[in-house]
Amino acid sequence: MKITIVAGARPNFIKIAPIIKAIEKKQHEGADLSYRLVHTGQHYDKNLSDTFFEELNIPQPHSNLEVKSGSQSEQTAAIMIAFEQELIQNPCDLVVVVGDVNSTMACAIVAKKMHIKVAHVEAGIRSGDWTMPEEINRIVTDSITDLFFTTSVWAGENLLQYGTNPMHIHFVGNVMIDTLTQNLGRITKPDFWDAFNLETGNYIILTLHRPSNVDEEQSLQKLLLGIDALAKDKKVIFPVHPRTKAILQNSMLDFKNIIYVEPQGYLSFMYLIKNSFAVITDSGGISEETTVLKIPCFTMRTTTERPETQTIGTNTLVGISIENLEKEFNKFLENGPRESGIPELWDGKASERIIEILLQS
Repeated sequence: MKITIVAGARPNFIKIAPIIKAIEKKQHEGADLSYRLVHTGQHYDKNLSDTFFEELNIPQPHSNLEVKSGSQSEQTAAIMIAFEQELIQNPCDLVVVVGDVNSTMACAIVAKKMHIKVAHVEAGIRSGDWTMPEEINRIVTDSITDLFFTTSVWAGENLLQYGTNPMHIHFVGNVMIDTLTQNLGRITKPDFWDAFNLETGNYIILTLHRPSNVDEEQSLQKLLLGIDALAKDKKVIFPVHPRTKAILQNSMLDFKNIIYVEPQGYLSFMYLIKNSFAVITDSGGISEETTVLKIPCFTMRTTTERPETQTIGTNTLVGISIENLEKEFNKFLENGPRESGIPELWDGKASERIIEILLQS
């Protein structure tokens, strides 16, 4: 079986690493299985792309489409054009797409139009928020996928509601947690740890990148000033996403606690998460990692496609207002972390299950 694996952005790199490792393990056992790794180039900042390949021991891509940025339509179209040529020159039996970025949807469409089967890793998750480009990508991808690999029972139920054949849905667990499990012994202090006098539990991690939180400069400033105040005696380490950095570059804000740092590689970022007091974010994926690491997480969104991180894990959905964040964060300060657990099959073996299923299909 010849497999083409697609990666386009930071979350994709984290998800493909254990899949490739599982494939290579089967190859060493004599399985008739080969793969070709295609990097679409959707993320091209070194700290958002190349570093993850180096740190997670991902082989250099066989092909880099070098699409880079543009509007949603421009980027999607460029990926489709380049990926079509890739598949013409390098035919395969199956295309594996992961997550919900533009590369996921674009490459799934191209593969299906070329009569190549598609497997979607992290299928079935839904936020219900159609203003998110990722939600459109999920729905379109799942509408044409052949093999659905899900992280939760809830995701499988979403697919059934769309009329998906239950024989094609495979609940395998979470490949993000495979990567976390495989690399916990390798996480490393960031270079600035000692310079900022960081210690376990004396700082909060902040990440923001969604348009609803960062696109309007005045509301972003209000949000940051509010977070700076609610941190009280805790430092706030803020790896600034390129999108957010561009908006803040002319702002003259005087913070007591917030410290800007560059985007981090996987190993240093996981070190920061694991040793933090709490996390404030608008990312979906980080709430999965905080759940396993048992770090309180406050997600600044009105919806989440990972409800298990709320019902079972450490995640609290707080909306996008600083007032509601303050309310929920103060509850946490008064009452301490709530009881939490780890969702079913988030055990570090999802990728092995995926490859076993592919070999049987």
